[in-house]
Amino acid sequence: MGLFPVLLHKVNETLLALRTFLNPRTLAYLSALGATVIYGLNHTIAKVVMPQYIQPFGFILLRVMGASAIFWLISLAYPQEKIEKKDWKIFVLGAVLGMVINMLAFFKGLSLSTPIQSSLLVTMTPIIVVAMSALLLKEQVGWVKTTGIALGFGGAMTLVAYGADLSEDAALVGRGNLLLLINSISFGGYLIVTKKIIHKYKPITYLKWLFTIATVINAPLCFQELSQVSWNTLPLWAIGSMTFVVVGTTCMTYLFNAYALTQLKASSVSTFTYIQPLVGILFALAVGQDQMTEIKALAGVLVIVGVYLATKKQKEPKKSR
Repeated sequence: MGLFPVLLHKVNETLLALRTFLNPRTLAYLSALGATVIYGLNHTIAKVVMPQYIQPFGFILLRVMGASAIFWLISLAYPQEKIEKKDWKIFVLGAVLGMVINMLAFFKGLSLSTPIQSSLLVTMTPIIVVAMSALLLKEQVGWVKTTGIALGFGGAMTLVAYGADLSEDAALVGRGNLLLLINSISFGGYLIVTKKIIHKYKPITYLKWLFTIATVINAPLCFQELSQVSWNTLPLWAIGSMTFVVVGTTCMTYLFNAYALTQLKASSVSTFTYIQPLVGILFALAVGQDQMTEIKALAGVLVIVGVYLATKKQKEPKKSR
């Protein structure tokens, strides 16, 4: 028996053992929490290796290639699904929005911005999903959600315009924050576009094809930067950081969220968004990779309150007898 089947068997045994102590709903909450914590840590862990050891675009190609390979290996243990011809355009558009524009904008933005600001700006995704649903899907948005959208974008624009510290290049940080905002908009579009197929195929089938398509599209854009990495001279901690991003931030988070969505409502999973900036900020401060300022604190409050209001479930009006 090869190494991978043995590891997969051990993982399945572990999951079965956990299920004897925890019900599926509890596991789903833990999965959503685990994904959120990993995302929060990623802002600092990915930042510390860029651009000294790997350039942002090179990091993206490494990430999608690694994730694609892992998902294809995992898929060997499951029955193969055939993708319907009409769904391929959704897969391609989803890959472009969620694994090309989104990831390139995030990593390039993170390399120019700071961990605290990036962890706040990516929290904008739920607000953007609500705004895009209102514009594209004609969903009704009340005054509470509208206020949340306005506050969230106000906080984001505050970071874009005034987020730089005195010791930082304001133009570069502002450009990085703008890219991080583009990342959130792109990811919001990805969630809306792929909504039609996310429950139609198994998570492994869905993810392996998305990351394969993303690898093909990203390769010509990112190969030059990846080829410049001096692999022989990389310190172990840098290799560990890159491994964390590929295995943790990419594979584990997608699988954790996919499992969480099988047991919980999307609205329940989205509430864990509020934890991500807290984890990101505390970790960045703990390891000395960023510092809190009044502007960041104000913008953070605006974004988090905005997300809360934009995603708050409104009470339906009582029907008259």
